[in-house]
Amino acid sequence: MPKMPPKTFLADFLRKYTPTREEMAKNKYLAPIAHRFLAPELWRFTRRSVPRGVALGVFSGFIIPVGQIFLAAFLALPARANVPLSALVTFITNPFTFPIWAVVANRVGSFILKIDRAATGGAAETEMASGRWAWLIELFEGAGVTVLVTIFGFIVLAIVGAALGYLISSFVWKFMVASRRRRRLRKLEARLNERLKASEG
Repeated sequence: MPKMPPKTFLADFLRKYTPTREEMAKNKYLAPIAHRFLAPELWRFTRRSVPRGVALGVFSGFIIPVGQIFLAAFLALPARANVPLSALVTFITNPFTFPIWAVVANRVGSFILKIDRAATGGAAETEMASGRWAWLIELFEGAGVTVLVTIFGFIVLAIVGAALGYLISSFVWKFMVASRRRRRLRKLEARLNERLKASEG
């Protein structure tokens, strides 16, 4: 039987791979708002901050391949999302998974742009080819697939993935809270039964 990870596995993983409040506060790109990263509410796991953190992490991971941790942290501030979780979720895209996601993004982009071409004469494809997206094109030139279509696919993945991440994490959070409450109720019921038996005896 394979050895199960310890209960502190997630906490250890978070500490190892996500920047601390102090590290984020010292980052030069976040300097103007560094003091806000020390707010305790941004580091708590609540029913509101967790889904927001997951959504922003997924969005940042897909929308930009470099510096996504700090983008997620920056977006987490106004959204009052969980900062370490949003930073951790950005690892959905990393040097190992990026080639796979590039292929997926290319296929998603191709599928949607074919629909656009048939319905509107290719308005979205024309927009993607405009000069406003030149900086993104340069970032994705190493993907080895059709650049414009892949960029569009990543934008779609960022938006749809963020929405799905929010919904799924909200459901998981509610399920975990409900399970915890049921366990507490069972323990309370067991204690009451023991006391009743003791009093009857």
